[in-house]
Amino acid sequence: MRPGARDVARTSVRAGSVVATALTVHTLVNLRFWRRAAAPTEPVSERVSVLLPARDEADEIAGCLRSVLAQTMLDDVEVLVLDDASSDGTGHLARTTAAGDTRVQVLSGTGPPPGWLGKAAACERLAAAASGSVLVFVDADVRLEPGAVAAAVTLARRAGLDLVSPYPRQIAGSAAERLVQPLLQWSFLTTLPLRAAETSSRASLSAANGQFLVVDADAYRRAGGHAGIRTEVLDDVALLRAVKAAGGRGTVTDGTDLATCRMYTGWADLRQGYSKSLWTAFGSPAAGLGVSAVLVWAYVVPPVAALLGSRVGALGYAAAVVGRVAVGRRVRSRTFPDAAAHPASVLVFAALCVRSVRDHRGGRLTWKGRPVGLSPLDRLPEGA
Repeated sequence: MRPGARDVARTSVRAGSVVATALTVHTLVNLRFWRRAAAPTEPVSERVSVLLPARDEADEIAGCLRSVLAQTMLDDVEVLVLDDASSDGTGHLARTTAAGDTRVQVLSGTGPPPGWLGKAAACERLAAAASGSVLVFVDADVRLEPGAVAAAVTLARRAGLDLVSPYPRQIAGSAAERLVQPLLQWSFLTTLPLRAAETSSRASLSAANGQFLVVDADAYRRAGGHAGIRTEVLDDVALLRAVKAAGGRGTVTDGTDLATCRMYTGWADLRQGYSKSLWTAFGSPAAGLGVSAVLVWAYVVPPVAALLGSRVGALGYAAAVVGRVAVGRRVRSRTFPDAAAHPASVLVFAALCVRSVRDHRGGRLTWKGRPVGLSPLDRLPEGA
């Protein structure tokens, strides 16, 4: 390597290591102030609507609904399930599981109208049918601990938040899941100043997870509900942004003790799931590719340099592993040897982002048999 190129490489390694170290420090600060719901000491007295959108969830709906019906510390609760044009008997299983429980109503859906993505349409219909002052959206692959809903609602009310998204503990079974899934919580804990994000109206300062999401009903309606975000693939983040744009406050919270979720089972399922959304996860396809490049620079270049004898690179790699371990311990995910594979995790994530952008541009993205990423001709004007 020529002297000039060697100097550039050293500078790149040094800068990448500095970024990795600084971000780990930020992670540790975030973990110190990350909100976590405590068990409520008294029941929630206001009416709570638990809303379950479900499409082809025959393997999941019974377990999810049973965990919802086992909720404690709620004086007044209704449970609405929307069978979103399923072909696998999801609605029948939901009705069987409810077994005449008067708190439960199972609605039948016919799919999204033109100009809507499926989940946004399902959530909008559920919210329109709900009568609670608090709306709690729960995905079918989530399992709630008995006091989860009461704890989340109590946290929102005491903290003065219009929306809270308690991030469930992510279950990762296969090697592919263990490689990628830990990046979910790690990513926002590393890059997002959580307390500042609660009140900031900046779109970039928003993180949420629709697996388990609690929102004040009035704030939801002021924000336009899901009708205002009908074409958004990441409807959870879009809803938080809409709530904040309407003057509300909200954030992602620690839901490790409240719920669990296994999003994907194996590489094929994971690849399709990430491909459908990563193209828009950072605001635009170009931004997604840019973020991926920065992550590779900060978390792959230093460890590669460390293998070639760079002490600075080794320090950058060590800082990254410390950050992963700290997050893993907080959210009760496996830390070793998984955290040591952080460079590989980032490379796989970057590859998934490239794939998502490519498939989006080629119009090949689908989820549960429906197209994802509506074209301009599909986007209806507001009120249409």
